[in-house]
Amino acid sequence: MSTPHAVAVWSVLSPVLIVVGASLLIALERSRPYNPQRFLRKGFWTDLLGYALAQSYVLGLVIARLSAWACNTTGLPKLHLLSGWPVGLQVLFFVVTHDLYIYLFHRLQHASPTLWRLHEAHHATENVDWLSGSRSHAFEILINQSIEFVPIALLGAAPEVALIKVTIDALWGMYIHCNVDVRSGRLQKIINGPEMHRWHHAIEIRDGVNFATKFAFWDWLFGTAHLPAIKPRGYGILERFPAGYLRQQLHLFSRRRDPAPDLSTDPSSA
Repeated sequence: MSTPHAVAVWSVLSPVLIVVGASLLIALERSRPYNPQRFLRKGFWTDLLGYALAQSYVLGLVIARLSAWACNTTGLPKLHLLSGWPVGLQVLFFVVTHDLYIYLFHRLQHASPTLWRLHEAHHATENVDWLSGSRSHAFEILINQSIEFVPIALLGAAPEVALIKVTIDALWGMYIHCNVDVRSGRLQKIINGPEMHRWHHAIEIRDGVNFATKFAFWDWLFGTAHLPAIKPRGYGILERFPAGYLRQQLHLFSRRRDPAPDLSTDPSSA
């Protein structure tokens, strides 16, 4: 059962766990890197200050307001549809259902040239590491996190469920992007990790593979899993992409001089 104490605890525990998790991954990236890479790599400050801190804070406030408006307008929280469930089961429900949504929407983004423009900021980084997962266009985050967090309030979940979900999202997002030589073995068939997700960012694969975030079994189930024994040739996108947070945000609306490239183009054949 939810209590005000649980909310207070998670309000403190969430940022602590995120900072500790980031610190641990940074240490592992320095001691056991998958690819040799500078800590202050290209775009580091943009990703940290622009995306991970400023954008996350502002959009968190916007989505909280949107959630409050939806609750007051619909009155659905009064039905307490999930409030009788154990908190752990509530968290599991939202983690699994949202992960399926992300898999499907993510796959659609790679299939649609229009939606790809919304997603390309996330793929533009040439260095995949613990921080690069935070780089996503504000509109993409607004869509995905509204669909993620508004239902938590509408269905009457415990208040701490959103805080727990934020913590899981942040830790798992850093983990699957980390530049650590991880070997998950058979677990990679179930739980997503860096082994599969770095291939999602591989520059030589543009039609998209490994769309799952937390549960790799979506990709194995729907035939989009890709886990070769070799390393990707590199990361990033073929299109020109600007530096700096504001320019990257505005790039979504820019007129492209060249037609959108075939997302399945292999750079070796160009």
